[in-house]
Amino acid sequence: MLLTGRDLGVRYGQIDAVHGVSLDLARGEVVAVLGANGAGKSSLLRALLGAQRLARGRIEFDGQDITRWPVTRRVAAGLVLVPEGRRIVATLTIHENLLMGAFNRRLTRGVFREIDDIYARFPNLAARRNSPAAVLSGGEQQMLAIGRAMVAAPKLMMLDEPSLGLSPRLSEEVFDCIRSLSHEGGITILLVEQNSQRALELAHRAYVVELGRVVTEGTPETLLADGSLLDAYLGRSGVTQPRGTQADGVKWVV
Repeated sequence: MLLTGRDLGVRYGQIDAVHGVSLDLARGEVVAVLGANGAGKSSLLRALLGAQRLARGRIEFDGQDITRWPVTRRVAAGLVLVPEGRRIVATLTIHENLLMGAFNRRLTRGVFREIDDIYARFPNLAARRNSPAAVLSGGEQQMLAIGRAMVAAPKLMMLDEPSLGLSPRLSEEVFDCIRSLSHEGGITILLVEQNSQRALELAHRAYVVELGRVVTEGTPETLLADGSLLDAYLGRSGVTQPRGTQADGVKWVV
């Protein structure tokens, strides 16, 4: 296994945001984490990165116990997060934002070749490499955030709601990029995504989380075949319901 988490817990005051979660990721897998808003998915990713302190539990990555490692050491080891909201630096140029991804690396010719490869993958970024990142559309900003993570040389890339706020067309471009990173780049992916249907189409396996706990896990085929599961956690027929609607007493926020 590339990553193993055991009995992970995250607390905010008296509230358990993540409670006893265990998960495994094999090399080359795409694994989705699904659940309603507030289920603890983002807290789980932040805990794996080390940006959120664990209340309990153990994390192993690439054969090493990283439970007490700082964020910088985890990133240097190849554990990288593309955060919700992208968090690019709008006042820096696109090229400078990409260089930020190499903060844990020496700026060798290899790094600049990787950046050239990213420009080849994302021509819109290449065309405006010397422009402030503020000129980019939402979809282009997401591509920049993914590109920045690629410069960090990830073994495992965690993506937190990569399609949030994007049009269907731009969302498809993001999903195509994630598929390419896995199939062609050989990068292991841990994906938190509001679009359950599309996430299950990409994933080899998925965990479903409710109120900080894993309630079930399995292959996409198994999860999609369980109608009661879809009704309870993912929205009927695997399609997330619109903001503010009610289903079985659960308010879905997407």
